[in-house]
Amino acid sequence: MSKMTLYGIWLSGPTYKAGLALSLLGQPFAYKHVDLRAGAHKQPEYLAINRYGQVPALVDGDLKLCQSGSILLHLAEKFGKMGGKTAEEKARVREWLFWEFDRLASNIYRPRAIKRGFMKAEDNVVALYTGLANDALKVLDAALANSSFLVGNEATVADVAVYGDVAYAEEGAIDLGPYANVKAWMGRVEKLPGFKKYADLLPQQDAA
Repeated sequence: MSKMTLYGIWLSGPTYKAGLALSLLGQPFAYKHVDLRAGAHKQPEYLAINRYGQVPALVDGDLKLCQSGSILLHLAEKFGKMGGKTAEEKARVREWLFWEFDRLASNIYRPRAIKRGFMKAEDNVVALYTGLANDALKVLDAALANSSFLVGNEATVADVAVYGDVAYAEEGAIDLGPYANVKAWMGRVEKLPGFKKYADLLPQQDAA
């Protein structure tokens, strides 16, 4: 079986989610750095891989797939792991993925991007995003009060998706201190075989 290729940028949370899922599944992958500042994501050769001109993208044989949630579900189905064991668990995994995209991801990524100087916004806008992020974190913390992972007793791609947001929270000055259940869950994710932090998993250049 040929190695899959992940296209992305190391600072991208969605790229990290895809790479982390591959690592947790024990799947080696080639990595192609997409230089967003140079506009590589808008060039015809990349648009042939990802028509949306975004990162990440995954090439798996003839399949070219984008959107991190879609990539995570594909990997779970392909390898028969981390996707939930029962029909109900599979449905719950999808539910968490849709919630994560709708309520959590952008409200963590935007304050982070502002803090890093990638975006500009007035203080009241930052406060809005931060408030929405905290609203989502309260929901997450409550869900983890009596559960080791988000769905069932084992980690799924739902945990990967949500971890790939929460791991960046403090870079955006979002305090995780009030969320003891979230922090304990993060510790469990970080102990999974194959786990790596984003700076250790994603190089800043192409990698075979």
